[in-house]
Amino acid sequence: MIIRAEGPADIAAIHAITLEAFKGQSYSDQTEHLIVDRLRDAGALSLSLVAEVGGEVVGHIAFSPVELSDGSKQWFGLGPVSVMPSHQGQGVGGALIRRGLEMLREQAAAGCVVVGNPELYRKFGFQNDARMSYADCAPQYFLTQPLSSTPASGMVTFNAAFYAGVDG
Repeated sequence: MIIRAEGPADIAAIHAITLEAFKGQSYSDQTEHLIVDRLRDAGALSLSLVAEVGGEVVGHIAFSPVELSDGSKQWFGLGPVSVMPSHQGQGVGGALIRRGLEMLREQAAAGCVVVGNPELYRKFGFQNDARMSYADCAPQYFLTQPLSSTPASGMVTFNAAFYAGVDG
């Protein structure tokens, strides 16, 4: 498996993978593919990686800047992370998450937040932190991971692409 930065030729595959990965999932509103498109259009994909197996793109992960009410800088949101259903359960998503966090550390990011399954994301060092919150979800599903020793606190706001109306 190769993990690499997305290129222009990957955009259609990323769209299709993200659409398929979330199709029919009860926790999803089925707009994750649109979020990735809007983040890209807004120039807000700080880090966009694909997983390639046998020359085929089978997974994708996006990281975008988030704002903290305390003014902390260099924090990013993880998501969406998508893996083709035919490749789920084979470590593709985990490899994307590990490589993405490693690259954020290399770029001197202060930290990363994610909304998702706590059991999954704790395996990658994320944890609940009462000093940070996100208004749009139950606190147990909002997890953080400091990547530096600089403390942060407050309300987190994701990029506007996460909140845009669904246009199909």
